[in-house]
Amino acid sequence: MMTKGNLLYEGKAKKIFLTEKDDEVIQYFKDDATAFNAQKRGTILEKGVVNNKISSTLFPYLAEAGIPSHFIQQLNDREMLTRRVKIIPVEVVVRNRATGSIVKRLGLEEGLIIDPPLIEFFYKDDSLGDPLITEDHIRLLKLATPSQLEELRRQALKINEVLQPFFQKRGMMLVDFKLEFGLWNGQIILADEISPDTCRFWDIQTGERMDKDRFRKDLGRIEETYQEVLKRVCG
Repeated sequence: MMTKGNLLYEGKAKKIFLTEKDDEVIQYFKDDATAFNAQKRGTILEKGVVNNKISSTLFPYLAEAGIPSHFIQQLNDREMLTRRVKIIPVEVVVRNRATGSIVKRLGLEEGLIIDPPLIEFFYKDDSLGDPLITEDHIRLLKLATPSQLEELRRQALKINEVLQPFFQKRGMMLVDFKLEFGLWNGQIILADEISPDTCRFWDIQTGERMDKDRFRKDLGRIEETYQEVLKRVCG
């Protein structure tokens, strides 16, 4: 039986608890929802359950394709056991179509196909608003070494290559997504979660948004859409 210890960290979407093992933690998924760097706050009923189950399905799927992650096992509806990693403070965003901030920044047409996929890096710092940064900025701030940065890029593109057909078979277009990575025993591994909170999905048939944009843009049917994504991913 895994024993949950003291609270180690609480973020916008998750709580991290210690365990009896120094190198393992319990990740608890909350229903809290935030957008626009936490300027908009709310609750999406059962979001934590949905995101935990989806992530607990996708991490092992990616592992089979050679993408290591912090995931060890799902413990219950809201919790998973993970390796304790040192998070690299660089969010890696993979874009297959233009939407969101890149449309505003560059004046691109909404939905424009981006081929090959575009990789962007953001400095993981809430106080600064998680700004877009270049590889030179990453070196300046010593957030990652050049070889680590190349590994982040390689893994992100590989994850995209694996997940695009996975979601396409389930009637979903993987528009873009955000990844976080951590260091574990000197190795870079995937961390955080993969869910409608961190990915943008559009229904292939209708173009309907199936992700946190429904919360960001007040589109309604938020809980129902999250449940639909869960149904398609986990059957």
